[in-house]
Amino acid sequence: MSRKVVLASGNPGKLREFFRILGSAGFEIVGQSDYNVVDVPETGLTFVENAIIKARNAAQQTGLPALADDSGIEVDALNGRPGIYSARYSGKGDDANNQKLLEEMKDVPDEQRSARFRCCIVYMRHAEDPSPLIADASWEGRIMRKLSGANGFGYDPLFYVPTHGTSSAELDPDVKNSISHRGQALRQILDLLTHESHL
Repeated sequence: MSRKVVLASGNPGKLREFFRILGSAGFEIVGQSDYNVVDVPETGLTFVENAIIKARNAAQQTGLPALADDSGIEVDALNGRPGIYSARYSGKGDDANNQKLLEEMKDVPDEQRSARFRCCIVYMRHAEDPSPLIADASWEGRIMRKLSGANGFGYDPLFYVPTHGTSSAELDPDVKNSISHRGQALRQILDLLTHESHL
């Protein structure tokens, strides 16, 4: 029996990754746009705070259990920026975000271009859930000097994956999901949900 869960995101790339991992485990993932959920401001100061805000909002407006993730890229040479502001870094979308990051990093030497993707996923059974399930994961890499690859979304074309010698945007989606920050966090959430359903 499938369990319907609303995903508190309108990002098609995120929807694909959630569908791919949770759909095969028997969860029916529906985007919040199917329910005309109105976004709320992400006023949190951490990834987990923002994920809770988004999940609670989606659960409140749909009456369904909700999943939300808040994720971003932390660049060491920029003191962890853009971090929780990754999606809003330039204010003009993915392409402009990547160009802004390239510009800010243009004088940073190769050995100082370390970065990581972070992802926090929250599952709320209902809007007043006092103990939501929380998963947190990271994925280490480096910022490249030019865009490479057409898969993925966001900062994937600039994120070099040392273990595979390529950008995140050049990885096969299944390979990316097996090692990425979001893939790791999704599997944590899936383990928690599976354990809970057997209690």
